[in-house]
Amino acid sequence: MPLSRRGFLTAGTAATAALALTAAPAHALTTRPFGRYGSPARRLTPGTLYVDPYGRGDFATVQAAVTAATGSGRTLVIAPGRYRETVAVDAGRTEMTWIGASENPRDVVVVHDRAAGTPKPGGGTYGTTGSATATVQADGFTARWITFANDWLRADHPETSGTQAVALKAQGDRGAFLHCRFLGHQDTLYADSMALGALARQYYAHCYVEGDVDFVFGRATAVYEHCHFRTLNRTDLAAAPYGFVFAPSTAAADPRGYLVTHSRVSSEAPDAFYKLARPWVPSSDPTARPMLTVRDTRLGPGIDAAAPYTDMSAAHPWQNQRFAEYRNTGPGAVVTVPENRPRLTAAQAALHTPAAYLGDWNPR
Repeated sequence: MPLSRRGFLTAGTAATAALALTAAPAHALTTRPFGRYGSPARRLTPGTLYVDPYGRGDFATVQAAVTAATGSGRTLVIAPGRYRETVAVDAGRTEMTWIGASENPRDVVVVHDRAAGTPKPGGGTYGTTGSATATVQADGFTARWITFANDWLRADHPETSGTQAVALKAQGDRGAFLHCRFLGHQDTLYADSMALGALARQYYAHCYVEGDVDFVFGRATAVYEHCHFRTLNRTDLAAAPYGFVFAPSTAAADPRGYLVTHSRVSSEAPDAFYKLARPWVPSSDPTARPMLTVRDTRLGPGIDAAAPYTDMSAAHPWQNQRFAEYRNTGPGAVVTVPENRPRLTAAQAALHTPAAYLGDWNPR
């Protein structure tokens, strides 16, 4: 089982920052911090930059490397380490690739601890978007073997009401995240677009995502294939529901929203304490018609099989949105109340495939 964010929090021996940052990964101390991906002395390409917190690369932080990587088509090879920082990849840095040099996402962790309600210097708060550890606006972005984490905890900040804490906000078109992890609690993975009407196709394969409230959400056309979604336990609530896995906010004009295929949903919470999804109709787009298709996926006992969907707002009931399932398995997929489980026919399911959602882009 992947070492979750909660596992990180309990792994350390000192009461220091979350993710137990007191020791570097063993890989970080080797003489080849960049593995098979070259080094500053032997670059893979002239456009490759090397990041290492111990001074053996071109830069010690990811943001410094991103800032230096102007133009298009640059590659960052990132050595094992805990990079405590926020990172922003603006729209001009297209076709950028990040590679975790050890090819193990546990080794390369980009982490920060900011929530929507965290006060900003000079006044105000960060808001949900501003809470993100990493924000990617560029088209053609690819990340492999990276962990994106937000280790802000509600229990540490009882005075804060804005508890959204984003690990990654992805907004560009043709964004691919392969063998990555996304760790947080509320609003962990924000799969969105740059603007209403902007095309933003995203592909997540062999990824691990954990959280509790709406922890995969946004407006993008996003495919999640062979991914593992894990719902966390909560000690601050006495009754169900503890949270919601998906909260899409698909624009009404967009024919495709979120597709989850050949994946699984597990839980460390009690059985039936989580909803599979609820629709998010944001104030910025009151005509949104959220769309989610979950197919060929195992839903564990943590999902409420009798009522897997619920409303975020009574004004936008989930039954009026575009939620559907097909050939799911597991305790959370058992159909006990048929009207609560909208299902596709085989003919309809043929229209809900990665190729149909991604169009002329093939990230596989």
